[in-house]
Amino acid sequence: MSTDRRILLGRVAGDFGVRGELKLLSWTDPRDAIFRYQPWILRAGNAEREVSGVRGRDTGKLVIASFPGVENREQAEALKGAEIWVLRSQLPAPKPGEYYWVDLEGLAVRNLEGVDFGQVSHLFDTGANPVLVAVGERERLIPFVIDQYVKSVDFDAGLVVVDWDADF
Repeated sequence: MSTDRRILLGRVAGDFGVRGELKLLSWTDPRDAIFRYQPWILRAGNAEREVSGVRGRDTGKLVIASFPGVENREQAEALKGAEIWVLRSQLPAPKPGEYYWVDLEGLAVRNLEGVDFGQVSHLFDTGANPVLVAVGERERLIPFVIDQYVKSVDFDAGLVVVDWDADF
């Protein structure tokens, strides 16, 4: 797995108040952990810039941030929609049995009978559980539930083994 890959951690949702604060959508757990992984690469369209020194808080309903140099509502509004990226190397190593979804992307997927399902395209969360999307001759959506459907993840072999019917 490459530590130079970029990871999308959140997005600027909009301005908050008149002093230049911003509302963030954060996909870290907990949500305010996003502030630990700086510098950020802010991407808006084709433009990118690095930013450090962002401070913030989780209010329970929103994650609010103060960006250096953003002091009024107009400056804050200009950042609306910007994506917040970090380098994979900035994230801590996952605990045993845990995975960053981005690290699974590109791994081969096979079922217990050895049928090749293609590669992990991406994962998404349904609320009930994450879902692994395997793309080969067709797309398969497999619940990412360890032991029940996902039997093993082997980064050295580049393989995810699943208990999933090839016809489903």
